[in-house]
This record gives sequence, structure tokens and C-alpha cells, in this order.
Amino acid sequence: MTERTDFPLVLALWGAGLGAAAQYGKVSVIYDLLPATYPEAGATLGFVVSLVGFVGILFGVVAGLLVARIRYRRALLSALWLGAAVSLFQALLPPLSWMLASRVAEGLSHLAIVVAAPTLIAQLSAERDRGLTLTLWGTFFGVAFALLAFAGRPLAQALGPEALFAAHGAYMALFALYLSRRLKSLPPSGPPPEVSLASALRVHLTIYRSTHLSAPAAGWLFYTFSFVSILTVLPPYIAPELRGLILGAMPIMSILVSMTLGVYLLRHLSAVAVVMLGFGLSFACTLWLYLLPGDPLACLALAGAMGLIQGASFAAVPQLNRGAAAQAQGNGAMAQMGNIGNTVGTPVMALGLAAAGYAALPLLAGLAFLAGLLAHLTLRQMRRSQ
Repeated sequence: MTERTDFPLVLALWGAGLGAAAQYGKVSVIYDLLPATYPEAGATLGFVVSLVGFVGILFGVVAGLLVARIRYRRALLSALWLGAAVSLFQALLPPLSWMLASRVAEGLSHLAIVVAAPTLIAQLSAERDRGLTLTLWGTFFGVAFALLAFAGRPLAQALGPEALFAAHGAYMALFALYLSRRLKSLPPSGPPPEVSLASALRVHLTIYRSTHLSAPAAGWLFYTFSFVSILTVLPPYIAPELRGLILGAMPIMSILVSMTLGVYLLRHLSAVAVVMLGFGLSFACTLWLYLLPGDPLACLALAGAMGLIQGASFAAVPQLNRGAAAQAQGNGAMAQMGNIGNTVGTPVMALGLAAAGYAALPLLAGLAFLAGLLAHLTLRQMRRSQ
């Protein structure tokens, strides 16, 4: 276990994570511009966004096996180079079938990064700093989407989508070059795991039967179900004159609370306790939103409460699991559950709104937060009785 945290290297790994988040975000922020490039696509264009997530659902846990087998440094650098090559290929604006195929390859790159990078950060951080460094890692999606909305979309509007794809490819290549010089291989923590269909099935059973490996992922499923869906369906219920301000402030509030109060609490409480506190406060905020629909302060309070879940969930992986291989499995399970939550959250919320109106939003979100809290309470009690 390291006694001193290499913060510049941790920041570089976080920067690689921003590139992984941008593999989602670079298409999301310019989705309305893509029909001009692919006018014949129709509804198929939606798969340009979602294929990355489907890869995560299918292979999230398998990615943990693969990353552990080929080693973390090699997996991360290979994923960065693959991501760079794919983005540069996309900058050519290939035919739709080739663009869809490239998104599958990008999904594999994304998975390897989000499994390897937090595993490396945990191993490179002193125990006293691990709450801080993994909370920082937990901000990578919010920060990347904010940067893309601020700079990426205007770039695509001015020079076309190909300019954004090329810029992303250059970014990934830059971090691959830097990390290839700075990052050393972790010492082996055991024999490399077998990778086969049978081993993939076994590791799924192992992870989801384990109260230690599965706990962060169980909570992460309900967090991701709520976070993306709330930001997607909430805007019409916020006063028009405040809508843009509040929607821009919510991810920032989540990051600020995560990096301040969240880091402070992680020095005094276990990561699981902080996650449960975040779920409880988030549930209370949905009651506030039920009583006062679209209230700006309730929206910001909810975002802040979710910020506690965000960072502490990643910090829970090394707290509950010793060794890089186990942590890679935990991060792989989080990737799988996170992709499921991201994929089903918005459609379920939209169906609820169509059937029951605004009341479905705080009801479904509140139930998800309550389910996340109960999942952690149940798994903690099972760990204590083992």
C-alpha cells in the first residue's frame, strides 16, 4: 500500500476519465445536429448514442476480468489509443453503418477506461487520501458533460461534428502519450483470471452473490436511474426564466457537495454510510419536490444530496474490497449497473409522466432513492452477520 499519493498522476487518470465520459457526451451534446449529416437515419440515429451503453450492460463485469488479465496499465493505454483511433475515424463522418460499428468499438474502450482508471487511482492513493481521489474520479461524467456543453457544442456548430470528433481523438492520444511515460504497472496481485464464457458466468455469480463486491454497484444502479432521468424530464416543470440557470447549476452543485462535504464526511464515516446518507437526503428532497413542483431550491438541494452518493460510491469499492483484482471486479459491476440505470431510467420516467403527470417524477425518483438506501442497509446487515 502506497504511503504517498501521486496527485499529478491521479489528475492525469481523472483526465483520461473525462475522455471516457466524452465518448458518451460528444454525441449527446450534438445529437440534434446529426440528422443533417445522416438524413436517412431516422430513428436508427438513437443507436449512435445508446450503443456505448449497451456494450456496458453486456460486458461490464467481463471488462473487469479482461482488465485484470491483461493488467491495468496495458488495458488503460490500449483503451485510450483505441478511443483516439475511433474518434479520428468518426471525424471522417463515415456511412451510418460504419459509425454504428465504431460506437461498439468505442463502448469497449470506454469500459476498459472506467474499470482500469479507478482501480489504478485506488492503488496509487494513500489510504488517508483515497476518499478525496475517488470522489474526484466520481465527478468525471458531470465535469465532462459541462465542458462539452460549454466548448464542444460551439465547436461542432462552428466547424461541424467532425471537428469535435477530431478534437476528442487528439485529447485521447495526448493522455495516452503522457500516461505511457508516467504510469508504471501494478505488481501482480495473484494469477491472471481465466477469460471464457464459463468464467464470465462464474464471475457474475461471484460478484452478485458477494455482499462486498456487489454493494457499490447495487446503489449505483438506483443513483444512475435517477440522475440522468431527472435532468432529462425535470426542465418543463421549472419556471422558464430560471430553467437554464437551475439546469446548469444542478450538476455543478452535485460536484461541489461531493468534493467538499462528501470528502469531509469520508474522513469520519465509512463510504457506505455516506452513500446511505445521500440516499436518505435525496429521498427527503423528492418529498420537497412533490409538495413544491419544480421549486428551484429543492432542485439544487436534490442535486447536492445526490453528490454525496456520487463520490462515496466509488470510494466504497476499495473500502469493501482488498486487492486490485477484486476492485476491478467491483468497478466492472458498477459500470454494468450504471449503464443499466442510465439506459432504463429516462424511458421509465417518461412512461410514468405520460401516465400520471408530474407526480410520477418525485414518486419514481423517491422510490429509487429508497430502494438504494434499503439495498445498502440489507447488504451491510448481511456483511455483519457473515
